[in-house]
Amino acid sequence: MTLGAAIAGAIVIGTQLPLMHQPATSHLTITAIDLAPSSTPKIAWPTVGSAALVIPSLGIAQGWNNQVLPIASLTKMMTAYVTLKALPLAAGETGPCVTVSAADVAAYDEMKLSGQSSVAVAEGESLCELDLLDGLLVHSANNYALLLATMASGNVSDFVTRMNETARALGLTHTHYAEPSGYEDGSISTAMEQGELAAMLMKSPLVRSIVIMPSVTLPVAGTVNSFTPFVGTDNVIGVKSGRTDAAGGCDVMAMTFQQGTSTRVLYAVVLGQRGGNLLAPAGDAALALATSAVANQLDRVFAKGSIVATVGWGSEVVPVALAHERQVFWWAAEKRLPLSLQMKHLTTTVRRGELVGWLVVRGLSTHRFALVAQGTVSPPSLWQRLR
Repeated sequence: MTLGAAIAGAIVIGTQLPLMHQPATSHLTITAIDLAPSSTPKIAWPTVGSAALVIPSLGIAQGWNNQVLPIASLTKMMTAYVTLKALPLAAGETGPCVTVSAADVAAYDEMKLSGQSSVAVAEGESLCELDLLDGLLVHSANNYALLLATMASGNVSDFVTRMNETARALGLTHTHYAEPSGYEDGSISTAMEQGELAAMLMKSPLVRSIVIMPSVTLPVAGTVNSFTPFVGTDNVIGVKSGRTDAAGGCDVMAMTFQQGTSTRVLYAVVLGQRGGNLLAPAGDAALALATSAVANQLDRVFAKGSIVATVGWGSEVVPVALAHERQVFWWAAEKRLPLSLQMKHLTTTVRRGELVGWLVVRGLSTHRFALVAQGTVSPPSLWQRLR
């Protein structure tokens, strides 16, 4: 009988052991932060053409009417990109040089007569890669685009082939180049892909140092101004603009903005803008788009000690609070800031101040906030579990 009782007791205890190690249950008291309609700023998309917003560091890429259009002198971003891949240039270096020929001077004269953007050159003048990049990106010189193409690939045709190969390699599937300057209407792309290309081009410290300049001094042409609207003002640091009758006004505007203690860069792209000299409405549209994007950024401070959940067994629960204060940023277009719990596997007494899990906040990036118990709770007794 004694042996039987012992066996029976062992069976009872054995069947209850899993219950004794059941994990604590948790409950999130707020599942998301909803935005009031009045707190959601509107993105200032243009009324004509197409546009895109790209913020690489935050994983944001949004387009409006993102169709394939002529891109005018935005073409020169790829010209610079391919040149620097073929002929890398570090800060303080000038790169290889070319001697301007009589044919180069004749090409400049023809461009000037047809109203193309170009800079004066003289036969026998020496122009180095850095000079050509300065004139290409700041003053949008079409004749410099041809000189760079010949310098990098030996001839313009091979260079254009390399431009299109590079576009495909970069995943710019809607982008095609007819020649290095963008003067011909056959150079086409989308606003989104031009924003993506600008972000890749701006990884170069040399490019960033060039496109931020409001003017540049060239060997024969002297000092020429930038055609990039608002560069050097309103936190605009580049990148490139362009205009033709077919393309209208185009602008890829890089703007810095603060997110807490971090400095971010956004790219506002507009294609096909109309009115005036084409560049002015393109610049205005890009600036309005960029400014509205910055205003579209919202933030929420999660204060230390804020109660966000409970943890425990059955009716025996304690509140759970944030261990530290954190600030979260997100994109207002998302409408909601979703929250979720990641809890530790708690099977024994939960003590006050103990780390019990994490609050996961998915804003512009994902944050994990440590959660601590605000009281002590013992797991239920075996008898409580049996009831």
